[in-house]
Amino acid sequence: MEFFASLHPKIVHFPIALLIVYTLLEGIGLVFKKDIFTKAAFIILIFGVLGALAAVLTGNQAEETWKNWSSAGKNLLEEHETFASITLWYFFGVLILRTLFVINIEIKNKFVVHATKMKIAFVILALTGCFFVYETGEHGGEMVYKHGAGVSIEKQAQQNQVEHGD
Repeated sequence: MEFFASLHPKIVHFPIALLIVYTLLEGIGLVFKKDIFTKAAFIILIFGVLGALAAVLTGNQAEETWKNWSSAGKNLLEEHETFASITLWYFFGVLILRTLFVINIEIKNKFVVHATKMKIAFVILALTGCFFVYETGEHGGEMVYKHGAGVSIEKQAQQNQVEHGD
C-alpha cells in the first residue's frame, strides 16, 4: 500500500488542473457560445472526477503511512481530507447533472430553450467547486510545507541543518 501512498503527490495535481480547466472551458463556452468548448469541458470534467477519485484513494493510503502527526497536523489532515471528499462528491454530482444535460440537449433535443440558463448554472457550479479545490490544495500544501507530510527523513534532516545552521 505504500506504493499507492507514494503516488499521491504525483497524482494530486492532475485533478486540480483538470477541474480548473473544466471551469474555464464552461465559462468560455458560455461567453463565446461555441459548442466545442462545452463539449471539451464535459470530457475534461470526466477526467477531472476520475483524477480526483485517484487522488482521494492515494491520499487515504498516504494517511496510513504517516504516523508522526502533531495535534495541529491531525486537525489539518482532517480538514484536508474533508475538503478532498467534498470536492470529489461535489464534482461527481456536477458530472451527473452535466451528463443528464448532455443526454437531454444533445441526444434527445429537449430543453433547448433553457440551454443558456443551464450553461450559466454550470459555470456557477464549477466556480463554486473551484473553491473546494482551492481549500483542499491549501490544506494539503500546508501539511507538506508546515508539517513535513510526505517529506523523507533525509530531506527533513537537511532542512533542519539549513534552518539551524548545523
